[in-house]
Amino acid sequence: MTIGTVLVTGGAGFIGTALAAKLADRADRWVILDSLHPQVHEGSRPPVDLHPKAELVVGDVTDPAIWDDLLASVTPDIVIHLAAETGTAQSLDEASRHARVNVVGTTELTDALGRAGHLPSHLLLSSSRAVYGEGNWRRSNGEVYQPGQRSHAQFEAGQWDFEDSVSLPSTASGTVPAPTSVYGATKLAQENILKAWGGSRGVPLTILRLQNVYGPGQSLINSYTGIVSLFSQWAREGKTIPLYEDGKIGRDFVFIEDVADAFVAAILAGPDSARPTLDVGTGVAHTIEDMAIAIARYYAAPTPVVNGRYRDGDVRAASCDISLTLETLDWAPQWSLERGVAELQAWIAEELTRKEPAHG
Repeated sequence: MTIGTVLVTGGAGFIGTALAAKLADRADRWVILDSLHPQVHEGSRPPVDLHPKAELVVGDVTDPAIWDDLLASVTPDIVIHLAAETGTAQSLDEASRHARVNVVGTTELTDALGRAGHLPSHLLLSSSRAVYGEGNWRRSNGEVYQPGQRSHAQFEAGQWDFEDSVSLPSTASGTVPAPTSVYGATKLAQENILKAWGGSRGVPLTILRLQNVYGPGQSLINSYTGIVSLFSQWAREGKTIPLYEDGKIGRDFVFIEDVADAFVAAILAGPDSARPTLDVGTGVAHTIEDMAIAIARYYAAPTPVVNGRYRDGDVRAASCDISLTLETLDWAPQWSLERGVAELQAWIAEELTRKEPAHG
């Protein structure tokens, strides 16, 4: 089965490149709009392993002229909206930049489709676990509540957890979004914009809320995202991995292949199937310490050390319940933490070897 013409914003990035490898051959056209931001793309160059069938248009999603030029020659059946500024900490100091790209970039997409007089048959959004903030916690007496954002004063006092409480996995069907970062707020805005526009125009929308994605293809130069790649580079160099707070920050680390497969499953399900908001993760929570130890062991690096530092706006625990996703899509996560870590290290080694002649 062919999937028609596909337009992917941010399609030269981490997820977009992995998705193109799986689906570009099945598309009549696979068109990418990407700014090749130097924070992510070294030298503003596209990834070397971007699918050869991908038609790359270099441009900013906030530029209406770029959109008009693009849609004059491309009539997408499917639009996959991946383009976004990421980085929880960075978004606090560069909120306008995040809002322009994530919020205005999304409205420029819908406005341009309107000017072109074209409605795609399916629109997919890559959203984030950041929309939940801290999500739901449960007290020892059984009460479930949303604790909200941890304060700077709590961080300074080393009060990492909420008193007498344990975190619960988030789920799109049962957790009210309450972002605690500017980044999370802009991702929720994307969801709401596309729900309103798609609902009014009759365009089926799929929202995939991704947990912490890692694996081959992620940027090795972006210090604001990709904690797994940073840990990997430190351990590879024999350095001690530093752990923020007490090392017990909880995350659901989901491998890039599982994420790309979730998008494939959502696309192949077709626009006529139900389109709930779905959580994409492993359904298993690990701590930052778990991940750091797995990486350090791979390289026989020093044991990770807690340094007590913190990031304002960061959430203590983030994991998800993927039951609805498993029921809705022909998909299930296949990659364990250990297998994913090993695959990432092999890729990093290849990347560094490939770059050595250029720096020699």
